[in-house]
Formats: sequence, C-alpha cells, structure tokens
Amino acid sequence: MPAKKSSTPNRNFKVADQIQRDLTELIARELKDPRVGMVTIQAVEVTPDYAHAKVFFSVLVGEPQETQDALNQAAGFLRNGLFKRLHIHTVPTLHFQFDRTTERAADMNALIARAVASRSKDSEV
Repeated sequence: MPAKKSSTPNRNFKVADQIQRDLTELIARELKDPRVGMVTIQAVEVTPDYAHAKVFFSVLVGEPQETQDALNQAAGFLRNGLFKRLHIHTVPTLHFQFDRTTERAADMNALIARAVASRSKDSEV
C-alpha cells in the first residue's frame, strides 16, 4: 500500500518557520536571563513527527557556550510560550545549537581577500 501523501508537502518548513519567528519574539521580549544577550535565530529543523526541533542561533554579544546553556535551560519556558502561540497538536522539544556559519563565512572572506591582495601584488611585479 503506498504511503499517504501529506495534504501540504511543505508543512514541516512552515511549522519550522513559524517556530523561528515565535522564538525570536519570545527570546527578545519574555526571556529575562542575563546570560542571553542579542541572539539571532538562524534556522529551525523540525523532525517529521514534530517531537524535536534543533534551533540554530548566533550571538552578537556574549559568550556562545554560555548563551547556549542558558537557552537550553530556558527551553521548557520557551516551549510553553510556543504552545500558547502555535496551533499544532505536538509542540517540539527544543534543542539549541550555536551556529558557526557566520564565523566561517567571515574567515572565508578574509582568506579570499588575502588571496586577491597577494595576486594583485604578484601581477604588479
């Protein structure tokens, strides 16, 4: 028997996007932990059964590991806030992970800039 197709194939992405928007607002307005500074939610990955969600974040101010610990400690509070906002049967358990993509991008840009600078020096000689 063929598997039943979901009526909305992008539902996982829509739920993840809504979680990202709601978490951004909850962290900025309702979370009072001083260890959590300026946090940007980069992405959310939700399992197909909506039981778990990986939340990738970056920080503008503060220590990433300390912020990650604080967010994981506040995960229950944030999940409760999501429960009040989302209209789905199962609100996922939140797992926060620091996203190093922006750091890697800055490193790559610096490497490219150095390569371009050395190339221009070589062409001048």
